[in-house]
Amino acid sequence: APDRVVLERLLEAAAAAPSASNKQPWRFVVVRNRACIERMAAAVQEAVERTSAHIAPDARGAFEAYGDYFVRFKEAPVVIVVLHRALNILSQLADQSLDQEIRASIAVMESGSGLIGAAMSIQNLLLMAHAEGLGASGMTGPLIAAPALRTILTLPESWEITALVPVGYPDETPPATSRRGLDKIVRWIE
Repeated sequence: APDRVVLERLLEAAAAAPSASNKQPWRFVVVRNRACIERMAAAVQEAVERTSAHIAPDARGAFEAYGDYFVRFKEAPVVIVVLHRALNILSQLADQSLDQEIRASIAVMESGSGLIGAAMSIQNLLLMAHAEGLGASGMTGPLIAAPALRTILTLPESWEITALVPVGYPDETPPATSRRGLDKIVRWIE
């Protein structure tokens, strides 16, 4: 398992990420306690099973295979739980006469700004993990059990779980997955 000094390097990289108005809308919960990781995985597995019961029978097998990925963090020696919160700045400054269309856009922007900031911190964390020879992955599938995870981790109400990032020394080095070509994902306006 990576020691605390190595984990702190990952967290320092994460904390150096850019964020809207430099508000740094992230927090990190580092779980190294095996029993806690197992409780988290059990909660996710239970949510997957509850969901599976509501999937059409012909699609249930595919969902269960997909849901198996949601608990892959259970083998990791460390799980970093990344949290974020919305940046409620402009919405608090504007008076009630501001039209609803702009007010709605501000709400989306503020909510997204916290999430995007946390996502950029995760990318920094993943890059530093790679540089340290660690395996790590940003996982959102476990959020299927977000309420249970919140309880297990005793998280404050004002923070949302962005992702779980399992971290450890890898047992294998799988080949990189394929990516779509630029011709499929880029639109130029010149």
